[in-house]
Amino acid sequence: MTSLHAKALTAAMWLSRRKRTFADLDRLRESFEHRQRPEDAVPPARVRRQVAVSRNVLRDRPVYTLRPRGEGTSRHVLYLHGGAYVHQIQRDHWSFLSRLVRRTGCTVTAPLYPLAPTHHCDETVDMVMATYKEELGAVEPGDQIVMGDSAGGALTLVLARSLRDEGRPQPKEIVLLSPWLDVTMSDPAQPELDRHDPYLAIAGLREAGRLYAGPRDPRDPLISPLNGELSGLGTLSLFAGTRDVLLADARRLRERARARSVPLEYHEYEGMFHAWMIADFAEARQATERIAHLVRR
Repeated sequence: MTSLHAKALTAAMWLSRRKRTFADLDRLRESFEHRQRPEDAVPPARVRRQVAVSRNVLRDRPVYTLRPRGEGTSRHVLYLHGGAYVHQIQRDHWSFLSRLVRRTGCTVTAPLYPLAPTHHCDETVDMVMATYKEELGAVEPGDQIVMGDSAGGALTLVLARSLRDEGRPQPKEIVLLSPWLDVTMSDPAQPELDRHDPYLAIAGLREAGRLYAGPRDPRDPLISPLNGELSGLGTLSLFAGTRDVLLADARRLRERARARSVPLEYHEYEGMFHAWMIADFAEARQATERIAHLVRR
């Protein structure tokens, strides 16, 4: 049963018309100016009080690492944020990562990768791969976790495949949170899901995907990883909600994994909106505990 807090958050999104950013292409383009500012993407003061934060620069982009203030573990999470490839990391992401560090004792590294429309897929994937090699390359594979939400969930799967194709060991865990697996937004179930999603909309996502793809075909597995091969990867886990237009592709990934006998831990939450697990209410805390278990196990 969906909690009252979750219902109130969903209602607030409808009342504030959050969906307009992705339902109206003009509003989507207008959002780039204030959703890509680097000064708005730094870990906030509250997070810096809770965990130790350091900053590196790689390929001219900031890379932040969060560590426990006390004794930690050897587990290292590479976290790839969502934002439809056009929006910067948000405060909710930093708060979620701080909670994960404090619950598990892990280290988390989060690169602020290049965004569309100024940059395209090849530059973003290249920077993500470079961050992995620089920050996690020397970490034992059994201590590596690659995780991301939305567009970052797709990048997580793309990274795991790139490591496989280079003959590198796989991370222990590959965790996909409300992943955006197909930027073409062509699944026939999505128009109905769109009607119930208080945040995302097909039109804006399709446009953001087109901008991110640049000269590449949006169906390319580097951009729409639903179309790629699933074998030879680390342990896959996926978290999805039923009020998310991206649910259809999450279910398609589940079915493809089953058809290929690829293990996938699939967690679908009734009534949950896109990327709810990085927020702080009952269902989000429940999901965070499951995610923390994946980091620790």
